[in-house]
Amino acid sequence: MEFKKLPGLTSTLFCLFIMAACNEKQEQQTPPYYMESAFPDLAQTWDEAIPLGNATLGALIWEKEGKLRFSLDRADLWDLRKMENLDFEKYDFNWVKDQWEANEYGAVQRQFDVPYDTLSGPSKIPGGALELDISGLGEVESVKLDLQKATCVVRWRNGTVLRTFVHATEPIGWYRFENLERTLLPTIVPPPYVGEGAVGVQNPVSGQDLRRLGYRAGKVSKGENTITYEQEGWDEFRFQVNTRWEENGDRLEGSWSISSKKKDEETVNTASEITEDAFAKGMDEFQEDHLTWWDEFWKSSAIHLPDTLLQRQYYMDMYKLGAVARQGAPPISLQSIWTADNGKLPPWKGDFHHDLNTQLSYWPTYSGNHLKLEQGFIDWLNQHQTTFKKYTREYFGTSGLNVPGVTTLEGDPMGGWIQYAFGPTVSAWLGHHYYLHWRYSMDREFLEKDGYPWIRDVAIFLNEVSVLDEDGKRKLPLSSSPEIHNNDARAWFDQMTNYDLALVRWTYTTAAELARELGYTDDAEAWNSMLAEWPDYATDETGLMVAPGNPLQESHRHFSHIMAIHPLNLIDPSNGEKDREIIENTIAHLDEMGSSNWTGYSFAWLGNLKARAGDGEGAARALRDFASSFVLPNSFHVNGDQSGTGKSSFTYRPFTLEGNFAFAAGIQEMLIQSHTGVVKLFPAIPADWQDVSFTTLRTQGAFLVSATMGNGKVDNVEITSEKGGEIIFENPFGNDEFSSDKEYLKDDQFIKLTLAEGEQVVFNREKEGH
Repeated sequence: MEFKKLPGLTSTLFCLFIMAACNEKQEQQTPPYYMESAFPDLAQTWDEAIPLGNATLGALIWEKEGKLRFSLDRADLWDLRKMENLDFEKYDFNWVKDQWEANEYGAVQRQFDVPYDTLSGPSKIPGGALELDISGLGEVESVKLDLQKATCVVRWRNGTVLRTFVHATEPIGWYRFENLERTLLPTIVPPPYVGEGAVGVQNPVSGQDLRRLGYRAGKVSKGENTITYEQEGWDEFRFQVNTRWEENGDRLEGSWSISSKKKDEETVNTASEITEDAFAKGMDEFQEDHLTWWDEFWKSSAIHLPDTLLQRQYYMDMYKLGAVARQGAPPISLQSIWTADNGKLPPWKGDFHHDLNTQLSYWPTYSGNHLKLEQGFIDWLNQHQTTFKKYTREYFGTSGLNVPGVTTLEGDPMGGWIQYAFGPTVSAWLGHHYYLHWRYSMDREFLEKDGYPWIRDVAIFLNEVSVLDEDGKRKLPLSSSPEIHNNDARAWFDQMTNYDLALVRWTYTTAAELARELGYTDDAEAWNSMLAEWPDYATDETGLMVAPGNPLQESHRHFSHIMAIHPLNLIDPSNGEKDREIIENTIAHLDEMGSSNWTGYSFAWLGNLKARAGDGEGAARALRDFASSFVLPNSFHVNGDQSGTGKSSFTYRPFTLEGNFAFAAGIQEMLIQSHTGVVKLFPAIPADWQDVSFTTLRTQGAFLVSATMGNGKVDNVEITSEKGGEIIFENPFGNDEFSSDKEYLKDDQFIKLTLAEGEQVVFNREKEGH
């Protein structure tokens, strides 16, 4: 790059440009999150309900048999009984390898897979329901979810109105009915943990009967204006649900809460105490605090798209992110705070899947400028490192750090398809979040205290668990690629899969980078030496293969073999023609194999992948397929194709969240990219998207960027440096003249400048006639 230094505008002239640009920007962009997502009636099933939450408490608003139903949940309601089959003294990684080599893999499936499918616990469990008999209210006029206020509003034709929300930060929910013509009182309905009927074992996807948990009946007690439900679970775990209300003329106002307490845990505030204290302040005061939090959430970033389907889905998904992610709360599990309310355990027990699900769930926090929400995931991983290292020692027989691929709330392994539930590179993919947190925040204390130590310990583990191949290269004793060949013996490979290899190579590459950043020269050299011991990726005319000699041979939901392209960007178009050819061939082969065995998250991931490749039309098409076919009316991702158009052979509807958040990240990838160290604005938008804009999306290097495109041309760009430093971005103005209030360097393609901490710079395209 040969940059030329160019001056900034004089302050007076620049102010004129800024005023004109700001006025035009305001005319173009009304914040779309002010829209209300409207529904013609109350949902009749739990998974189509209106979702409310704050990452600790959750509620689903729907109608069941003439009753308005609030399905209530709390993130730490867990049955934490131990998986007795996980005896690592007898059955460890070496034992698995021995069974596989002896063609006795059925023993492994019986030991690890079958118990996960058939045992009722450990599992996430539901909290109960709040019901009100609305049969006398008549016909519903409208049901709306006000995204800006995170509030559900239900109106009846007789004039009755319900407003309900879960407070953004406090463990309490509120509901208020106005214009009531008759008395309307709540009841609490316990989950059907006990009762008559069959309790046979069902598929873990469809959920097992709650009665298989073996709980004693809970206790429901009623006071004058309050109801309390208390339930004992496994090993003296207890939780309490309480609602409290008051009537005032034609108005009913109430609150609810859930509290939980483990065996021998110190006394906690009970739900009844929480609602009693809350009534001293009242709903209006709580609502004021609630709205302040959500206002700050929406101000963190915004987008404006010409495609209303994609824009609506994006804001619904970002709303859900604000409802399920929070520092101080558990991370996002499969369904988070919206556990199934159908008398069964949630799909896949509502656990924490780390072979894709938790990872995809946090993708939109980075460019979306929500690092505070992502911090909760990092905190949870840090909190349970002792548990993870114990598992690493006992199962793999090494030091360093690995994480079970399927875990409980407390990080303990649960088994399942162990190629992934006990996969050797799980902690490497989780380490990617530590790296992204550092790169998007430039928080050096975090890098020293959390980021580098995690990745260093993963690198130590990978070095110890690996062995030398006959050609002198390192490999894992057994390798896999989620979820190729599901859980049968063919799912293990004796050579490195591209999935495992990408994560290994990324770990050593990143460990060396971070060590250099911290001045640990010897460490950096050691990591680079270890990196050189591993092979290169397996490729052929189809692009990235699953493993050497094993191209992707059929449609598959999990794009595990393409990890080196996305999200790890080890293979990227910026690296030159060889990488571009691999990417093009890989995507073409995915397209050729078709989507018959994809789930919804596959389309969301494809949107990200095509955006990285610069294919705006392809990215938009994949994300439209997701939003039109793999979500329910309330925007919940349900894995299977709901459209009847044959996009996938999977037509079931188990609700999980990772597809929603991967979708949101895909939209962000279309609008801004910074993974190569060069910021690209609108790098992958369709040609017919002439009017597009975004506000304060975040880039690596901790820059906040806003940009507006009108009539197919970028009009203005605003950049604020959070930590100070150099930024290089592709010139978005093409051959048009543009101006800036700060000196910058420019060549034929790029613009470069250095900003101080907190400094802002604005670029404006010079309009004709100005």
